[in-house]
Amino acid sequence: MTAQAAYGLALAVSLAGSAAHAGEARDAIRAFNAHCFTKGMTQEQAERRMRETSGTPASAPLPFTLTFYDTTIAPAPGAHPGTDRRCEVTFDGDHTAEAIAALREQMQTPPVFGTAGMLPPTHAPEAGTALIEGRDLPRGRRAVVHVTLRNGRTAIGVDRLSPEVN
Repeated sequence: MTAQAAYGLALAVSLAGSAAHAGEARDAIRAFNAHCFTKGMTQEQAERRMRETSGTPASAPLPFTLTFYDTTIAPAPGAHPGTDRRCEVTFDGDHTAEAIAALREQMQTPPVFGTAGMLPPTHAPEAGTALIEGRDLPRGRRAVVHVTLRNGRTAIGVDRLSPEVN
């Protein structure tokens, strides 16, 4: 194989990988927006719905990492202090700009996801944070939305705070 052919092959593989990451990012963001603002789900229901949204067969792993719990439905060892519900997806690459744009659009889609409010003391920006925002919800509830780049992976999440934190 000539050097030029090898370069061309390497470029094609790289572009295919970039396209795959972009597709996985779109699937992850779409699944997040479709299901992470829905209350009353178990971890199994959230995963099943995200599989359907991303077109992932039941026998295959999700193309992104899902962290989900709702302590009002089932105990969650290792739950973030002050958070009774967490839904976060992480996926390869820096897609923070796309995640923020999609998250902002979703929060303005009826039913509108609260209004910007104070960031509670239970949450703070971490290294790589692109967005972190407290949201005042109906009935005196609060949530935190966040988009972060961690170790080359984009994380997009929402935490609903326990009533005692509010």
